Amino acid sequence: MKTPAFELHIPTTLKEALGIARELHERGHDFDWISGGTDLIPNYKWGINPRPHVISISGVDELKGISPTRIGAMARLQDIVESPVAHPLIVEAAGTIASIMIRRSGTLGGNLCLDTRCFWLNQSETWRKSIDYCHKCDAGTGADCRVIPNQNELCVATYQGDLAPALMCLDASVHLASHRGTRSMPLEDFFQEDGITRNVLQQGEIVTHVEIPKGSTSVVGSYQKLRHREAWDFPEGGVAFSVSLSDDGTPVSFNMASTGFESIPRKHHDLVETISKGPDWAVEAERLGVELKRAVRPVLNTWFPPAYRKKMASVLARRAMEEASKRLTSAWQS
Repeated sequence: MKTPAFELHIPTTLKEALGIARELHERGHDFDWISGGTDLIPNYKWGINPRPHVISISGVDELKGISPTRIGAMARLQDIVESPVAHPLIVEAAGTIASIMIRRSGTLGGNLCLDTRCFWLNQSETWRKSIDYCHKCDAGTGADCRVIPNQNELCVATYQGDLAPALMCLDASVHLASHRGTRSMPLEDFFQEDGITRNVLQQGEIVTHVEIPKGSTSVVGSYQKLRHREAWDFPEGGVAFSVSLSDDGTPVSFNMASTGFESIPRKHHDLVETISKGPDWAVEAERLGVELKRAVRPVLNTWFPPAYRKKMASVLARRAMEEASKRLTSAWQS
């Protein structure tokens, strides 16, 4: 498979990058942003919605850097894994992504903005053409969704990024920039429940960094993932769970978020609100797993069937909560 031709723009500052985006938009040209390219370039090779212009932000230093409270969009995933200052929950989630070679190219921003996936979509163009196209990549045919037939209004392709649920459990916020200015929001508000639009990014807008609250140093958590193989594969399901501690080590609040089950990663406020401040971890983990199984809504668009993924949502929730409780005990004893 050959990568289709496109014009590559290589700015060195954020201002220059946003200026190029504005100019291309005003001239009526479609374009994509590229950071590590580990998702975009394979999609281009498969003929999935390629653009004639691509803006690389790999040389924009303003988008780099890792600290306890800020991670730049261009921070490489492997640098996060090896970082002595990144929160352990983010490090754990980053370490489950693909392989070390992919992580040396992939970035935080790229993982958050990961294109949604579906086994009707993520095939070669020849394969898609042979069975007709789909709503997300219709090649101008007006094709319906192949997962849920007879509708072409909503794409149900699955979001399969790993970092989002971990960051959600730390109450992270995402910061965006365009030639119109900057804005920020809680990360959970960044995503849109449509496999095509995926998130709230407007034309010419990019993620610049995520911000983690200073109080995250008192948060203990775990991320558990379902996948085919230990390397490369996207999550068929993933669950992050976290516990915030008071100064005396007492749990004061809980967070849980999931990925790989729907078109967006989802933070499950309602499920953790009922956890007692001094929980019986075994009982609560079992209950929480059952409730998450009821809450997620996978469809038949990844390699594991929906019933199995729902069952594993329960298992992953229990594992995440049990592992978090072990780390909570360890942290308190030390």
